[in-house]
Amino acid sequence: MTATVHWLRKQLAGIVALVLVAGMFLVSSLPETSAAEQDELAAGYGFAPKSIAMPSGFPQQEIRKVNQDYKNIDAWISSVGAGIAMNDVDGDGLANDLCVTDPRIDQVVITPTPGAGDQRYEPFALKTGTLPMNDVMAPMGCAPADFNEDGRTDLLVYYWGRTPIVFLGKAEAKGMPLDANCFVPVELVPGSTAAKYNGPQWNSNAVAIDDFDGDGHIDIYLGNYFPHSPVLDPSVKGGVEMNDSLSNASNGGEDYFFRWTGANATGVQYQQLDSVIPIELSKGWVLGAAANDVDGDLLPELYLAQDHGKDAMLHNRSTPGNIRFEPLVDSRTPLVPKSKRIGGDSFKGMSAEWADLDRNGLYDLFVSNITTSFGIEESNFQFMNTSGSQSELRAQLQAGDAPWEDKSTDLGTAWSGWAWDIKSEDFNNSGKPAIAQATGFVKGEVNRWPQLQELATANDLTVHDPAWWPNMVKGDDVAGSQRLAFFVPKSDGGFVNLSEQLGLGVPVPTRGIATGDADGDGRIDMAVARQWDQPVFYQNTAPAAGQFLGLKLTHPDGAPVVGAQVCVKTADGRTIVGRVDGGSGHSGKRSNDVHIGLGDVRGAQEVKLWWRDRTGQAHEQELKLTPGWHSLQLGAQAQER
Repeated sequence: MTATVHWLRKQLAGIVALVLVAGMFLVSSLPETSAAEQDELAAGYGFAPKSIAMPSGFPQQEIRKVNQDYKNIDAWISSVGAGIAMNDVDGDGLANDLCVTDPRIDQVVITPTPGAGDQRYEPFALKTGTLPMNDVMAPMGCAPADFNEDGRTDLLVYYWGRTPIVFLGKAEAKGMPLDANCFVPVELVPGSTAAKYNGPQWNSNAVAIDDFDGDGHIDIYLGNYFPHSPVLDPSVKGGVEMNDSLSNASNGGEDYFFRWTGANATGVQYQQLDSVIPIELSKGWVLGAAANDVDGDLLPELYLAQDHGKDAMLHNRSTPGNIRFEPLVDSRTPLVPKSKRIGGDSFKGMSAEWADLDRNGLYDLFVSNITTSFGIEESNFQFMNTSGSQSELRAQLQAGDAPWEDKSTDLGTAWSGWAWDIKSEDFNNSGKPAIAQATGFVKGEVNRWPQLQELATANDLTVHDPAWWPNMVKGDDVAGSQRLAFFVPKSDGGFVNLSEQLGLGVPVPTRGIATGDADGDGRIDMAVARQWDQPVFYQNTAPAAGQFLGLKLTHPDGAPVVGAQVCVKTADGRTIVGRVDGGSGHSGKRSNDVHIGLGDVRGAQEVKLWWRDRTGQAHEQELKLTPGWHSLQLGAQAQER
């Protein structure tokens, strides 16, 4: 017996190799979705592209001015910054306002969604007022939320070159057409006192908003990409660097948490927390963040998508007034490559999205990576929850386990391109969610994939120095003609990309995706930010959409109850979960409304809500709600308004 065990151990590597080869053969021989089936699936969806109105009069640019050490890779440095958020900014009860971050003009624009009501106000750019600024900074994204809890939507704008600014909605502007004077800008981080900004040079690319410590008030996670440095200052040579590894870098910009400590009509106070997570995770090169309570304790977990390094899965162990996370790493088994382990992967994480993709009442996780054939062929992650129940999941997380398994290859979502933002929504109310994903990198005429492939095999001792990177300047192209992906669910549980069949396959790099029901018809619309191109709005025209449950969940003060959870048990026996998302992803933010497609059901459905009130007290309530939109005020009890 001992000799047999010894022999098996010696042969383990060969056995594993044979299993992997056999597995790859099976994967490569999986049947493709027929054209007829694709046409049938596509017939259930519909989108009408519409132009988004933008203000005129701003100087236009086609590439960023950068630090002199970055001059030969200025196209690479210019590859992010297009962002978009959809929410109710003007208070009319609809998610029909967009906050667009446009690198062509380096402005943050508020504009109505196209269609009915788009004449409510003229598009305008936010004004920073008397706050110190300079000409070597640029906005990277916009996250709507009610930070001072007065019932009006505020806007958090994060930058390269400075700390974030919170644009608070003015009380006296209620009922007036929106313009720049409806907001007062305040610093999230008090710092620069000079007329020209001379504070910390943060380079922020990821934001997640949720009640991390369970005290009843929203907190902020802010992730920085480049180290704090003069990335966008062309008058400076030096003081900057690139990642010190292509798969395990920990020399990026430090990340921060901001804990809510108070607010009034004209201001909001946050305590900056610098050491919530280990320094090697805090200084990863983060591009996306997704917060959500996955184990039912109303303390949101946080997933960080790290470019050039290990992603981080953080289990929430916080108490009121104390934000604390415990990193989780999936245990390695012979059949699971290290590159596909939660907390231990080596792929180029760009964004993340929590969603119940198989509609079993437990949250799954979708992560964007670089997945270009004959380029850098990693894969997306479709991490499916393997727990049997929420209570079992909670016990596993407490024990340090991460019970999610990547099924992207089996389910048809592994490869899409150089992937970015993700939003999973039930776009046709069928009861099954689809997945929209932004793709593409730098658009030009000269193919630079060969040089990039050389970089991918370079020694980690050299890549931190920008002088060793291959040239990538205006006119160069890497994945510049990739198209938005739109994965539609199939009857067998898999997905198929029907982007081109649905008219979404425009060959231009996309970055942020925002979703919400802009016209109140129960069908989720979509807005897409394009890098160095005009953003686009896709009005949902699904021809035979099913039933849906839409919930606007607010505190008594009118602010959305970010982090509130919803579980629907349908009349036909399905369990579907959703939540009030505070803004997950890369540079796209969905509305705060909860939307759950129900399919072909009739009558009232069983709905369970659980939330925290303003004191941090947890509440749970079961209701019977008919399909359609409902507005509920959540205090000690849920009351329909």
